[in-house]
Amino acid sequence: MGDDQAPVRSEPEPKPPLVARRPPLAASYNDRMRPLLNVIERLRNLMVMEEGVHLPTIVVVGDQSSGKSSVLESLAGVNLPRGQGICTRVPLIMQLQENPQADRPQLYLEFNGKVVPTDEDNIAKAINDATDEIAGHGKGVSNTPLTLVIEKPGIPDLTMIDLPGMTRVPVHGQPENIYEQISEIIMEYIRPEESIILNVLSATVDFSTCESIRMSQMVDKTGRRTLAVVTKADKAPEGLLEKVTADDVNIGLGYVCVRNRIGAETYEEARLEEAKLFDTHPLLCKIEKSIVGVPVLAQKLTQIQATMMAKYLPEIVTKINDKLDTNIAELERMPKNLSSVEDAMMAFMEIMGSAKESLRKFLLRGEIDEFLDEKDMPCVKMMHSYRRFNNDEKDMPCTARLVQMLNQYYDELRNWTEYNQTTNFLLEETEVLEKAKGIGLPDVPPQTAFLTLLQRKVKEISSQLPSLVVRVWDCIEGVVIQALMRHSENYPQLQSSMRRAASSLIKKMKGKTMNRMMKIIEMEKLTDYTCNPEYLLERNKLMNQQDHFFNRYRNYSSVQLEGLGAVDTTHLWYHDQQLIRLAFHLKMRMTPYWKIVMRRFVDMVALHLRFSVQNLVNKEMEKEIRCELSGPGIIKRMMEEKPEMVEKRKKLNKNVKLLRESAEVVAQFMNRIATDGDYDR
Repeated sequence: MGDDQAPVRSEPEPKPPLVARRPPLAASYNDRMRPLLNVIERLRNLMVMEEGVHLPTIVVVGDQSSGKSSVLESLAGVNLPRGQGICTRVPLIMQLQENPQADRPQLYLEFNGKVVPTDEDNIAKAINDATDEIAGHGKGVSNTPLTLVIEKPGIPDLTMIDLPGMTRVPVHGQPENIYEQISEIIMEYIRPEESIILNVLSATVDFSTCESIRMSQMVDKTGRRTLAVVTKADKAPEGLLEKVTADDVNIGLGYVCVRNRIGAETYEEARLEEAKLFDTHPLLCKIEKSIVGVPVLAQKLTQIQATMMAKYLPEIVTKINDKLDTNIAELERMPKNLSSVEDAMMAFMEIMGSAKESLRKFLLRGEIDEFLDEKDMPCVKMMHSYRRFNNDEKDMPCTARLVQMLNQYYDELRNWTEYNQTTNFLLEETEVLEKAKGIGLPDVPPQTAFLTLLQRKVKEISSQLPSLVVRVWDCIEGVVIQALMRHSENYPQLQSSMRRAASSLIKKMKGKTMNRMMKIIEMEKLTDYTCNPEYLLERNKLMNQQDHFFNRYRNYSSVQLEGLGAVDTTHLWYHDQQLIRLAFHLKMRMTPYWKIVMRRFVDMVALHLRFSVQNLVNKEMEKEIRCELSGPGIIKRMMEEKPEMVEKRKKLNKNVKLLRESAEVVAQFMNRIATDGDYDR
């Protein structure tokens, strides 16, 4: 090169964008956190959050026009949709992934089960088009998320969710309840303890009046998981230092003041202008450098994200495993998927066997503990009430109600008898004796008189019998149907047939019980007999009071008799004494015998019911139901699953698959930690 030649100067190499020149600490975090971040993102892609497993997430909130989109643009280095009103109408999940080796940025959208590639020039339009597809054209919002993946050099490894900005007044084209809709979406994302709230505030407003601050304070009162980004610092520098140092609104993770890109500035130019602003502005330069600038924001978010992920990973593992176990257990509890007549028959036999065993325990053996956890059984509520000593008949278990019905029936018979014993004493007996007069010894009551009295009393029993039989079998029917319904709850068509068969059978059993009881009634009318020694003992005790009664009955209006009480005698003063003696003799025979008849009859009712219930459970019920379902292929058709059960099985299988994949993702990461050494948090 000659001396007269000017030295050739090479063009200076362009400096990388300022956001790419991250401090070493941030780079270190990115290098170490990338594997864990990949795990979290894979779990997110598997939609594990739909199973109630919350993932550490940076949730970006802010009032409308607070500068949320500009902050995200500065972090991602791409242009997002802008405009008047609500720009973000769906939750936008932004996954930023640094890739220094990438020849060019890789951008794509994921929504509605599809992947749509795009580029930096068309990203805003692609987001708008996807939003329209999800939320519809117009200005409405939707809670269906849209994922934007950005892979390029010089960006921090972050995952953030941008939510619609708060607005109270609906504009043209928005629903009247737009505020409530947006509030519901925001609360759903910021409520979980794992969420990091990035609250974007404009320096031009009073922080305490911001709706986004009010909402974040509702779920994070101390602000321990809230970080604030103050935008538009250049437009309202006065008092900004005091705002971020006083912290009147509880921002536990601190503030970062930024200046976003303005107009046609490149991101490189915007960062240079930002640095210049906070270095030279007479007011803003007083703010500590540790809380100003987009690079500082990127570093803080990366550090906070790393801490939260490391903190909650063990809990995430536990939740995934618990959810997996729960779904598997629920799937195993579901009935088998019936694919053939043989499968249907086997399932039907299992249902009948289970129902019969439940009824044996409950109705025959009196075992109630099995049912205490069955919340769907009305009889369980009755048992709980019964155990609290509730005397209401409707709140008792069936077996207790049956005993109560029989005891009540016996008490009614006894009370009626006792009333007739003391009121109009011997009146009925004298009337019967007058009609039964015949040839015979004058001091011996005719046998026909005793049988006449007996038949009258037995007739009184039979008049009250039908209502008892109906109440008893209605109680049994309720328990039988409940047991059948509980064990066949997954097969509504089968339930209908089983209910019909059970009701038909109970109707027959009612008729059989009534016929049986009427035969017993007829037998009791035919003759008077007992081998019970109590009869003679009580009769003799009553007859021993004969002299006492006849010495007093004409002189007093009532006479006290042991075993009977005070009996009225005024109506006997004008009757023949010999007739009264015969009536007294008849009464003292009938009184102990009738007690035996009443007990014998109620005992026979109880024994017959016990036998009938046992026969019903062990033989008649299954036979009746089989008869109802007789015919080729009927059981198979009756045992088709209801649509909601088909959907439930499909959902459970999907959940199990998802959770197993999620558990495998986490297990691979944990194995890597175990192989490579302790994970440095």
